[in-house]
Amino acid sequence: MVSNPGDLGRRVALRRAQLGLSREQTAVRAGMAVPYLEYLETSPTDVERGALARLAAVLDTSVTQLLGGGLDLPTGRASAAAHPVLEELARSECWERLSTDGVGRVALATATGPIVLPVNYWVLDGTLIFRTTADGPLAATVGQRVAFEVDRIDEVLRTGWSVLATGDAHRIDDRPALAHLKQRDKPSPWAGGERDLWVRIKPTELSGRVIRTADDPTR
Repeated sequence: MVSNPGDLGRRVALRRAQLGLSREQTAVRAGMAVPYLEYLETSPTDVERGALARLAAVLDTSVTQLLGGGLDLPTGRASAAAHPVLEELARSECWERLSTDGVGRVALATATGPIVLPVNYWVLDGTLIFRTTADGPLAATVGQRVAFEVDRIDEVLRTGWSVLATGDAHRIDDRPALAHLKQRDKPSPWAGGERDLWVRIKPTELSGRVIRTADDPTR
C-alpha cells in the first residue's frame, strides 16, 4: 500500500484533465470503480500499489511522478535504457505534443547574453501564446526571433521527447483577441501577479525528437 499520498489525488485529477479524459474513462481503463477514483482524487487515502501502477499507465506517467517524487531534483539522472532508440518527430507529431499546453521554455538574446526562462503557454491557431510583465525579462521577446522548447521525461522507463520551435514573437494588441484570451484565462501563469503583456510566437521552424526503447510496443 502507498500511505500518506499527499497531493496524489490532485496530481491524478490534473493529469487526467491534461489528457482530456473523464473520470469515468480513466476509471474504466485503470480497472477501478468510478466512486473509488473520485474518492482518490478528493481525499487522502491509501492506494494499492498495483492500482496506482495501472492508473499511472492510463495517464501516461509514472508512479513516482504521481507521488511527487523527485520534484526537487533535476530530471534525467538515471542511466540510459538497455536499448534506446532516438527518432525524429514529424511536424504533426510535434504539434500533437505541443497542444497539451503546460510549461515550456523561451530562449532569447539579451544585452547581457542569452537567457532561457520557463513560461506557461497555450496553443491557439498554430501559434504559441504566453503572458509576462511589461517590465520583465520576457518582454524583450517582442519583435525578436526566439526559440521555444517543451519536453517530457519518464524517469522510470528512461524515455522522453522534446520539441523545439523557432519564430518571431509579437505582442498581441488586437482587442477582440485579447478579450477572448482573458475570458478563457489562458494561459494562466503559475507565477501569478499582473501579467498583462500577451505574446504570440508563430513558429517557422519546428522539430522534435523522441527516445524510446527497442521493445516499446507503441513503436
